[in-house]
Amino acid sequence: MAQLVTRVDDDLAAAVDELVEEGAVASRSEAVRVGLHQLVDAHRRRREGAQIAAAYSATPQTDSEVGWADEASVRMIAEEPW
Repeated sequence: MAQLVTRVDDDLAAAVDELVEEGAVASRSEAVRVGLHQLVDAHRRRREGAQIAAAYSATPQTDSEVGWADEASVRMIAEEPW
C-alpha cells in the first residue's frame, strides 16, 4: 500500500481532529482517504459526464428515437381525470 505524506494548516488539522472526535472518521488518515476518494470520484463523474454530453452533441438523438416518449407522455396526461 502506498503512503502519502502532506502538510496542512493548523485550522484544517483542527477541523479534521473535530471529525475524529465526533466519530465521523476513525482517524486523520481515514479522513484523508475519504476526502481523496470523494475527490477522485467527483473528477471521474465530471469527466464521464463531459464525454456523454460530447457524444450526444456529436450524434444527437433523432425525433424517431425520442418522439415516442413525448407522444406517450401527452397521451398519459390526457387520460388523467383532472
